Amino acid sequence: MKKLALGLDFGTNSVRSLIVDLATGEELATFVSDYPSGEAGILLDPKDPNVARQNPADYHIGLVESVRNALALAGQNHPDFDPTRIIGIGVDTTGSSPMPVDSEGTPLGMKPEFKENLNAMVWLWKDHSSFAESIQITSLAQKMRPEYLAKIGGTYSSEWFWSKILHSKNTSPEVFQAAASFVEICDYIPALLTGDTRPEKIQRSVCAAGHKAMYHAGWGGLPDKEFLAALDPQLAELRDRLYETAYPSDHLAGHLSPGWAEKLGLEPGIAVAVGAFDAHMGGVGAGVSEGTLVKILGTSTCDIMVSPKQVGFADIPGVCGIVDGSVLPDYLGIEAGQSAVGDIFLWFVHQLTPDKYGRTVDEKFKNLGIEASRQKPGEHGLLALDWNNGNRTILVDVRLSGLLLGQTLHTQAHEIYRALIEATAFGALTIVNRIEEHGVAVKEVVNCGGLASKNPFLMQIYADILGRPMKVSRSDQTPALGAAMFGAVAAGPEASGFVNLEAAQAAMTGIKEIFKPDMTNHKVYQEIYRLYRQLHDAFGTEEWSGTMFNVMKDLIVIREQQRDLR
Repeated sequence: MKKLALGLDFGTNSVRSLIVDLATGEELATFVSDYPSGEAGILLDPKDPNVARQNPADYHIGLVESVRNALALAGQNHPDFDPTRIIGIGVDTTGSSPMPVDSEGTPLGMKPEFKENLNAMVWLWKDHSSFAESIQITSLAQKMRPEYLAKIGGTYSSEWFWSKILHSKNTSPEVFQAAASFVEICDYIPALLTGDTRPEKIQRSVCAAGHKAMYHAGWGGLPDKEFLAALDPQLAELRDRLYETAYPSDHLAGHLSPGWAEKLGLEPGIAVAVGAFDAHMGGVGAGVSEGTLVKILGTSTCDIMVSPKQVGFADIPGVCGIVDGSVLPDYLGIEAGQSAVGDIFLWFVHQLTPDKYGRTVDEKFKNLGIEASRQKPGEHGLLALDWNNGNRTILVDVRLSGLLLGQTLHTQAHEIYRALIEATAFGALTIVNRIEEHGVAVKEVVNCGGLASKNPFLMQIYADILGRPMKVSRSDQTPALGAAMFGAVAAGPEASGFVNLEAAQAAMTGIKEIFKPDMTNHKVYQEIYRLYRQLHDAFGTEEWSGTMFNVMKDLIVIREQQRDLR
C-alpha cells in the first residue's frame, strides 16, 4: 500500500498542506489557506513602513483549514486514498520569524492583554524595524567576537533573531518582560502538533539557530553571555531561557498528539520532524546536492547550496550563513538571496503600469511580458538596481533602495519591466560569482517557486544573463515537498523505506524544463553587467572610488548597437 507524508509550508501570506506519495513523489493533493489577519496576512504599521508582523492565531486557523481540505481533495481525486497511510509530517516556515511566548509556550499575541500589541505578535522575516539594532550587533561582534560574523557573511541583518528581540526590548519593554522565551515559528509549529509548547521542551532547528541566531557548536551554541550582556544585560538573562542544542530536520520532534490529530482528521502518533525555514526545505524538495544551486524564486529569493563538511572552503563574505546540517544532514548548508524580486514586479504593476496593458494584474503581467520579449538585450537603454527592499546578499544593507537609469521621454512601461527583471538577474549573477570566488563550484542551477514555473520570459533572461542553463524543478511546491521528505525520514527507515534524505530525493524529485542560454544575448549582457557592477559598488560599498561619467553614455552605445541589428 502507498506510504504518504504531509508537508506543511507556512509562508508569508498563507499556509499550504501537501500530501505526497513517498514511492514516486506524486502529489496527491494540496490546499492553500490564506491568513485572515492584516493585509494579505501581514500586520502593518502606517507610521513605520519597516514593520511586518503576523497574528499567531492565523497559523492555528490555517493549519486546520489547509490539512482538512487537502485530505478531502485527496479522497475526491484518489479513490484508494487512505489518510492512515500518512507516516510523517514535516514543517517549514518563513524566517527569521520569532515570537514572544509565556512559560507554557502560548504566544503572547494570543493572550487578551496583548492582542492589540504589534510587538507581541510574530516578527515576520521581512520586518526591518530593527535596522539600528543590527548595526549595533555587527559593530560589537566586530570588536568582541569576529568569529560570530565569519559564518554569516560578515554582517548581522535586521531580518534576524537577535536584532528583532533587542528591538522588542528597546521599544516594548512590557512585552519583553512578559516573555518567558522567544520561539521561531519553525520550532513552534512542530511543538504545537506534538502537544508540548513549553520553551524548554521544544526541539530547536539548527537551520534557524545557525543562520539567524549566531548559533555554532564551535563556541558552545548561542552567543555567550559576556557578548550578550555587552549588548544589553537582559539579553544575557534571556539566554538561559532559550536553548542549548539545535537539531537538523531529519530528527524527530515528537509524535502527533491526540488533540491535534482530532482537529486535523489524522491518526495520532504520526512522526513530526524538527522544522526548518522554507527556502532550506525548498532546496531539498528541488533536489539540492553538492554543486547544485537551488534558487527559490518568489516575492524574494533564497539561494541554497550544500558542501561536504570535509571539503574545506573559506567563509563567504556577504552570504546569509554557512551552517552544519541546515539543509541536508552531514553537509554544510549555504544560504544567500535577494530581499525583493517578485515584490518589485508587483510594485511596478500595481503602482506604475498604465491601463493600456490591461485592467487586471494578470493582464498587465501578460502584456508587459509579450511587449518586453520583442526587444533585444540592451535595446531599451535602461539599467536598474534591484534594491527596492534593501540588499540581502552580498551587501547586507536594508538601507539601500532601488534605482532606474537611462529613461527618456520615450521610455515605455514594458521596457522598464524588462529592465527590472534584468536587474534581479544581475543580482543573482553577483551572488553566484561571490560563492564561486570563495571556493564553492556552482555546477548547475535549479529554480523553483512561482516565478520559475509561471514566467518563462523571466527564466530565459536569467539563462541569458547567467550564461547557464536554468533548470526548473518538477514540483511547484518544493518547500512543502521538502518538508514532507523530512517528515518521512524522521519516521525512520522501517516506516518510510528511506535510509536518508538523499534516498528520498532520488525517489521524489526531478526536473520538468530547462531554459538554455542564448550566448549572443549573454555577450551583450556581459557588457551591461559591467555597468551594473559599477553602480552596485558605487552605491553599495564604502571602498569604491571612481567615476560614473561613462555609465549613461555606454548604455546609449549598447542601445544603438542593438537597435541597428533590427
